[in-house]
Amino acid sequence: MSRCRVWKSVKWRSRLERMPKIPGVNHLDAIKALEKAGFSIVRQGKHTVMSDGVRIVTIPRHNPVNAFTMGGIARDAGLSVEDFKKLL
Repeated sequence: MSRCRVWKSVKWRSRLERMPKIPGVNHLDAIKALEKAGFSIVRQGKHTVMSDGVRIVTIPRHNPVNAFTMGGIARDAGLSVEDFKKLL
């Protein structure tokens, strides 16, 4: 394996380790939790778009939402994993 491939795989693994995971969340529960955090629904379609006036987050409407996706949504909303789980 070339050095470049090794470096990319190490870089990818370290990025996954830093990415928060919140497994097994229903999209409706995620919407309710974000509403408790001050977000409101802007529009709905295949995805639900929510905003608090400063941040905009997009939640896919399928169940359960992927753990990495949900972790990224919480991070984009300015919430830690622990804070988001308390709101669920």
